[in-house]
Amino acid sequence: MNISTAEKYETAPEVWGIASAIDIYECDPEKIRNADLIKRFVVELCDLIEMKRFGETQVVHFGEDEKVAGFSMIQLIETSLISAHFANLTNATYLDVFSCKPYDPETVRKFSQEYFGGAESRLNVTYRI
Repeated sequence: MNISTAEKYETAPEVWGIASAIDIYECDPEKIRNADLIKRFVVELCDLIEMKRFGETQVVHFGEDEKVAGFSMIQLIETSLISAHFANLTNATYLDVFSCKPYDPETVRKFSQEYFGGAESRLNVTYRI
């Protein structure tokens, strides 16, 4: 039986927070190489899952080794953190969302895969206690 994250959170008071790791493959190269589109993604994602951003989104390109070269993003939210790395070599996005406020990781996965034009994605969720 599948239950939503919000239902899980409400029925499991020992859960302090939700950590989601989302890997998105075969993303649109133009989207993951555009800092402005990455910043817009953060705003839209935070609005979608009702998270309040704290400060500006940081997007930095780095990586001497082509295997890891690409943008990395960090966005503090009042209930924790959203971060990602965008790998140029493989056109993959590695997104992490951690919050003590409930949200639906599946909603984040679907939105993020669509936004970055990914062909497929994987979601791993950890409930922090």
